[in-house]
Amino acid sequence: MSRAASSRTGTSSSTRQSLPQSQRGSILIVDDEEVIAQTLHEFLQGEGYEVNVASDAREALSHLAEFEPDVVLCDIQLPGPDGLELLDRMLKLRPETLVMMITAFATVENAVSAFRRGAHDYMMKPVIFDELLVKLERLVNYRRLLLENQALRRHLHSEADPESLVGQSPPMRAVKALIRKVGPTRSNVLIMGESGTGKELVARALHTLGPSPDSAFLAINCAAIPNDLLENQLFGHVRGAFTGADRDHAGIFVAAGQGTVFLDEIGELQPATQAKLLRAIENKEVLPVGASRPIGVAARVVAATNKDLAAEVAANRFRADLYYRLNVVNIMLSPLRDRREDIPELIATLLARHSRRMGKPIERVDNSTIRSLMAAPWKGNVRELDNALERAVILADGPVLIPEDFPPGLITEREPAPVAGDDLRASVREHERQHIQRVLEACDDDKREAARRLGLGLSSLYRKLEELGLRTQSTG
Repeated sequence: MSRAASSRTGTSSSTRQSLPQSQRGSILIVDDEEVIAQTLHEFLQGEGYEVNVASDAREALSHLAEFEPDVVLCDIQLPGPDGLELLDRMLKLRPETLVMMITAFATVENAVSAFRRGAHDYMMKPVIFDELLVKLERLVNYRRLLLENQALRRHLHSEADPESLVGQSPPMRAVKALIRKVGPTRSNVLIMGESGTGKELVARALHTLGPSPDSAFLAINCAAIPNDLLENQLFGHVRGAFTGADRDHAGIFVAAGQGTVFLDEIGELQPATQAKLLRAIENKEVLPVGASRPIGVAARVVAATNKDLAAEVAANRFRADLYYRLNVVNIMLSPLRDRREDIPELIATLLARHSRRMGKPIERVDNSTIRSLMAAPWKGNVRELDNALERAVILADGPVLIPEDFPPGLITEREPAPVAGDDLRASVREHERQHIQRVLEACDDDKREAARRLGLGLSSLYRKLEELGLRTQSTG
């Protein structure tokens, strides 16, 4: 070990000793030379790393299973299985492990072999501490970025899973069932529905269940980009294709790889672009602007529109052959007004999201307000409901959202129906009202529990509350 190298890092060590162990990362040292291993251990621990030491392959694998280090510093020359064989075993046990090989007998063959077998870096003895710190910091940061990306991917997958699509109404159950059937295929899908019904969420759910969920999901709004720029975004260009094209640009069909290309507002495509898109889908290849040879593509195409494409075809505004290529499977999303029973669940989900994002402890929506929201027209569908709830969370002064928190004119007061004294139906209705009221009070106004005790679905209970003019304290 180089004393000069060690002394050069003395100042930096003293300034970093206040860092708690493991804040900078965790390191496993595998070296049978006790002096070297102990020196590295003391130095790296002083730099703020959490450090464990192993002297051979068996001990290293035991540490790896329990310690889960960010980086392994592994000597090539070890007793028993050498460092390269240990490298193979470590990566088989934990493929995400980052390994830096260290050796006093460096050769080109050793270095090439280490990299080919999965090592992420290579150092010679005697170790220069400054160089080691730079390499370790780079590897630890790289590992953390990988873990963050994996967590984000898992989060996106869970958000886009069909079961996370909110609603148990018959139309939503049918959509979820269709997604589960067509998702694992590579077939093209056309999603239709009014603006704001959640077409991109369905597209992401299809991608999540698809054969390449870890590949890219690339979305483009065909109505938001001028036609000449749109073709460039879709199919790419080569260097020199036009003024300012100083390098090649891969369009989203190429960039998506084995993933999914989501074409939103497909009904707005111009005829010339429709023809080029048809070629891309039929021949599985694109011709970038300025290129002389096509490029093969493998992405799945999911398109969406709020237009009646069959009517557009009949009016000669959309190519029939492209329509049939896109419409292998059709998923129709119902407007929110046709699945009002999903509104309470949507409110709960969206309210929790906005409350968490804004850091405001909004607990619930007043029950009478929920009934009014269920009766609203919702011309903008779920997107309008989402925006209304976001506004309400911003304006709310207390933990319960009330009508005044929502956009003016959205909520209208409804008077409860009068009850006639001796009328049999009215008497039964009043008895029903009192019974439901008692059950709600017994459940501390927990409507999910009340619905269970009453033998009703949650949406049916809300309809009963509206019909009977009941007002309670919470949404449950």
